[in-house]
Amino acid sequence: MKGSAPGKVILFGEHAAVYNRPALAVPIAQVSVTVEVVDSPRRGVWIQSPAIELLAELNSLPEGHPVAYAVRKAFQRFGVSSPPPGLEISIQSTIPVASGLGSGAAVSVALLRALSAYFGRPMANDEVNELAYEVEKLHHGAPSGIDNAVVAYAKPVYFIKGKPLEIVRVAKPFTVVVGDTGIPAPTKQTVGEVRRLLNRDPLGVEHIFNEIAQISLIGRRSIESGKPELLGELMDQNHEYLRRLAVSSPELEMLIRAAREAGALGAKLSGGGRGGNMIALVKPDNAESVAEALRSAGAKRAIIAEIK
Repeated sequence: MKGSAPGKVILFGEHAAVYNRPALAVPIAQVSVTVEVVDSPRRGVWIQSPAIELLAELNSLPEGHPVAYAVRKAFQRFGVSSPPPGLEISIQSTIPVASGLGSGAAVSVALLRALSAYFGRPMANDEVNELAYEVEKLHHGAPSGIDNAVVAYAKPVYFIKGKPLEIVRVAKPFTVVVGDTGIPAPTKQTVGEVRRLLNRDPLGVEHIFNEIAQISLIGRRSIESGKPELLGELMDQNHEYLRRLAVSSPELEMLIRAAREAGALGAKLSGGGRGGNMIALVKPDNAESVAEALRSAGAKRAIIAEIK
């Protein structure tokens, strides 16, 4: 039995989303995770994931291992007191690990879906989202929950922590280019550093969060009213606030500058920062030029995606 899940990028709201401000994120189907669960002649539950060089039996993995935790959570939810005599879980991913593209959340969602299919226990998106969020806490400490939400529903989402998820209707498709620095994004670390910055300067950082919240709201309205071209300036504004939170990096700045110089309508880092990826809004006929400019500026990969 198989399960799959797309990658994701955050358009607006990273870091502020941890503090109950809105964020806007979209799925990226050009990268994905597929999990297959099959019976195995080997005894035990064997988990294989070439992307992270994992080949291990479930019981040999520590309690806090994210993949093992997701499997155990699924068994618990399905009432499986003892797993089948032999089970093989194969995880294939085209999402770079720790890049800000939602690799961890996509693995959890695809894994939960594959296991639910194998055991014949259908799971609604809400339930998948809830369990995937529990696993995200292991990855990121105090995550906003947006990664698992956009990946679980595979639709653009407007997200405020602790409030019901809202699906965003895309009135007019638009094109983005994602540039991957190839540097792992230390999300747990940057979230912690932003928290320390907030403790030192609560008024200043709360002001930044409020401004980012407004950008997320205007971004949603632009998408739903069929005016995605307005997102470019909003990206530039959002990125400036993220710079003030000290979560950018020289590599991200280089890619953002390259995208803008190649004709992007706007660009910003996407995700935790200090590595990972950036995103640029482009006109469709200029997408390849911007992607090539990003590669020339050092991007390990450039992904062109239509959001619809």
